Amino acid sequence: MYQHNAASSSPVSVMGDGSEPALTIGHGALVTAHARNGATEDKSEAGHATETSLHRLRSVVAELFTALNESLRDERGKARECLRRAATMLEAVEVHAPPAPIGARQGLAPWQIRRVVAYIEANLDTPIRNNDLAAVARLSVFHFNVAFRKSVGDSPHEYIIRRRMERAQGLMLSTDASLSEIAATCGLADQAHFTRLFRRAVGESPGAWRRARANPQS
Repeated sequence: MYQHNAASSSPVSVMGDGSEPALTIGHGALVTAHARNGATEDKSEAGHATETSLHRLRSVVAELFTALNESLRDERGKARECLRRAATMLEAVEVHAPPAPIGARQGLAPWQIRRVVAYIEANLDTPIRNNDLAAVARLSVFHFNVAFRKSVGDSPHEYIIRRRMERAQGLMLSTDASLSEIAATCGLADQAHFTRLFRRAVGESPGAWRRARANPQS
């Protein structure tokens, strides 16, 4: 159905009706990175990782074109199997992708910000550790902390506390939950911990803040 020679520069072809190739994928479509002469050992390893990822991506593209060709021939079972293999290979590319270079930019890349923020939002009710966030961004803890502050304006800890307080404010306005329940929902140890952090962030206690907004005319 298709030809794929990882060791050579020959293109990947997906056959159509048995006469001419329906689609041809050349190496020009997915460029493989080569280490420059005289590069350091670290750069060589990064180039090897990139080349491996691109090799996997080339295989994924071949599987997707094969699936499309089988689907057009009404071979749906074979098409589903090709799509399954493509999904598996994409997961491998995701897992083995090299860490994003921190020196090339001042802060986090857009995809890193999206993933880190989404992780924080999904886990505000539980303890969130810096090394977990760094793993989501594929950076060392040190580089992650520096890049996060430059991108967001707060340290990871400050940002998480702010989001916990903002969620607590929303819960105080929209529910009748007790302050201790809200503290637990926002991932805080107890009501006293919640009160201390809220007063530091907002300037008044959670109870006073809630009463003022429940009875704005008083």
